[in-house]
Amino acid sequence: MSPSRLSPIALALALAACGGSTPPPAAPAAGTDTTAATAAAPAEDKVLNVYNWSDYVAEDTIARFEQETGIKVVYDVYDSNEMLEAKLTAGSSGYDVVFPSARPFAQRHIQSKLYRELDRSKLPNWGNLSPAVLAALQDVDPGNAHLIPYMWGTTGLGYNVAKVRERLGDAQALDSWSLLFDPAIVAKLKDCGVGVLDDQQEGFASALIFLGKDPNGVGGGEIDAVKAAFAPVRPFIRYFNSSKYIDDLANGEICLAMGYNGDVLQARDRAEEAGNDIEIAFTLPREGAVRWVDSAAIPADAPHPGNAHAFLDFLMRPDVIAPITNYVSYANANAKATALVDKEIVEDTGIYPPDEVAAKLVDPRTLPDDENRARERAWTSIKSGN
Repeated sequence: MSPSRLSPIALALALAACGGSTPPPAAPAAGTDTTAATAAAPAEDKVLNVYNWSDYVAEDTIARFEQETGIKVVYDVYDSNEMLEAKLTAGSSGYDVVFPSARPFAQRHIQSKLYRELDRSKLPNWGNLSPAVLAALQDVDPGNAHLIPYMWGTTGLGYNVAKVRERLGDAQALDSWSLLFDPAIVAKLKDCGVGVLDDQQEGFASALIFLGKDPNGVGGGEIDAVKAAFAPVRPFIRYFNSSKYIDDLANGEICLAMGYNGDVLQARDRAEEAGNDIEIAFTLPREGAVRWVDSAAIPADAPHPGNAHAFLDFLMRPDVIAPITNYVSYANANAKATALVDKEIVEDTGIYPPDEVAAKLVDPRTLPDDENRARERAWTSIKSGN
């Protein structure tokens, strides 16, 4: 999931039946060279310690793996990449499989040698993965040596269909960043509420994409361009927040939000569960949008690397990953699983965008520190309206 946000689905209790809060056993010290250790390692206990976002597998995923392999899964959950990072950098976490967001978290974890290099001989289902998603991770993980892409999503616009149509009319195209960045349009939505992610990377990328500029560009006046894009629309933005918009969309408190596709779909589900007569939709702007990827990895000091490889290979089976997508409503990175995903999900362009839109998705790059600091300062200024 996007690095700045919490769990992709509602933060819920862990899969308690799978041993959700049992502490994992102690592990070797972090930083140990484990690349070729598996071959010489003694037989492992039938245990696997997993650390994942909550509600990020199907209801029967863990039970199926346990039944097929006889390996007992200890399943713990976290609600932010920062929590995972703290565990990994402290060392001896005891976890065998973790699920970091690729950018920027997994990228710096690889640079810090926190992950074991994958043994492809133990991953016969590797060929099921999407070549396009694998290619998109090459800058993060050269040679795809450490990460398996798991789920991916996008940042776009969530909106209250009735309220937006009432104010903009039926002729107004809604698949464009102009809903947010065209002052003449967003001014009409001020009264029903507009929210923007409080995320510098997402805010800059969305504005630069709208302007037809490279969101990963440096030295081309990007900062001034973004400040100029936000200045005329800032009076019409109610708040900058990366989670509040979910409930506010569901309750009708706002009518437009820059948000993550899964969050917007979660808002739609909450509205239905609450019996609110609100239709919420998500759109990927035709100008392009940011794509994020969540991955799976084996910590360098994992106590059960053989079991970890078995679990990762299990997740790469189409008959396993498709039900997960059906449950979490996120696109998976398995090219051969699409035929098994529910039709209503595959045909939802907010989850599986059409080729012409997918071709415009942008993978954020890690920018130089001085550029990133300058963008952070500018973002603070944008939010304050200065």
